[in-house]
Amino acid sequence: MKIYRFLTEDDTSAFCHKVSEALSKGWDLHGDPTYAFDAAHGVMRCGQAVTKEIDTPYSREMKLGDQ
Repeated sequence: MKIYRFLTEDDTSAFCHKVSEALSKGWDLHGDPTYAFDAAHGVMRCGQAVTKEIDTPYSREMKLGDQ
């Protein structure tokens, strides 16, 4: 079973740390990162999709970041 997450954060080192942590837990990058201006907050934001193969059946109640 493959699960999917989309990580977002302001354009700071916090985004890089969030993606690096996911990679260290076995998640794989999926596609290119995105970069956009968040007009509501006046900041640039980054996003990166990640996927991971798991042995557990999918459930809407699962916390994806803990997989």
